[in-house]
Amino acid sequence: MQNRPKGIDAGAFTLAGIAAAFGVASCCALPFLLASAGIGAAWLGGIAMVAMPYRTPLLLIGAACLILGAFLLFRQQRAAARCGPSGACTLRWVRILTLAGLLLGAALLWAGYHYV
Repeated sequence: MQNRPKGIDAGAFTLAGIAAAFGVASCCALPFLLASAGIGAAWLGGIAMVAMPYRTPLLLIGAACLILGAFLLFRQQRAAARCGPSGACTLRWVRILTLAGLLLGAALLWAGYHYV
């Protein structure tokens, strides 16, 4: 029997998707959005230089990780609905945090794709 926390798989894929989407968006979208908000974005220049040659693979990896994270979150939601109040399911705050990460990753991925 495994003793790892429940929901770690969806969270790991979500974090990987956010990291890949951050790399994609660091060249054009993030500096533009941060500058619009009045936040300096000069520190993104180094990340953008490293990530730019790998833009297409990062887009594909980020999309795949976010889709897989969403699928695993969907499975967790179904299991939580069947589990009931006294069952050992994924905690509600973990599912909400994973959903917020998926939305952030999707927004970064979309911005990185469109602002080039």
